[in-house]
Amino acid sequence: MRLRITRLRLTIGLVVIVVTVLVWAGDRITLKGHHTLHTVECLDGNWQRERCTGVMVAGDRYRFSASRTRQEVIFWIVGSKQPSGKYTNCVVNDRDNWKCNMTPGEPATITHALVNGRPDNGGTEPQSIHIVPKWKWWLLRSGIHAFATADY
Repeated sequence: MRLRITRLRLTIGLVVIVVTVLVWAGDRITLKGHHTLHTVECLDGNWQRERCTGVMVAGDRYRFSASRTRQEVIFWIVGSKQPSGKYTNCVVNDRDNWKCNMTPGEPATITHALVNGRPDNGGTEPQSIHIVPKWKWWLLRSGIHAFATADY
């Protein structure tokens, strides 16, 4: 009986760990509530929509911290010595849904709006960045180049 209870606890613990890792890998849980865009680049090839004709490699990670109370978005490139920037003229609903109007003199980043966690250019220009989920980005960064298609 005691062995069965121990096995049940281990099984439940393992399930909780696996679910936690899967949710983290999907970028639904972050330590500080930031939103990160994991970019990819196409080496020795070209982009044909979301497909890389060369070797797809991990690019920069762009992190955004959106504040509903201040209606601003702070952004930076993870691991870069480049200074962070801030959009101050924004409408922020939550970390995945915000839109900022560019103000002269403000630094720019890869997007000025997120809709459902995806960069949104409002249809005014073609998408020049390519994004993958966190788990795929980490595999690419570790040298596993088994993918040729970005998610968007």
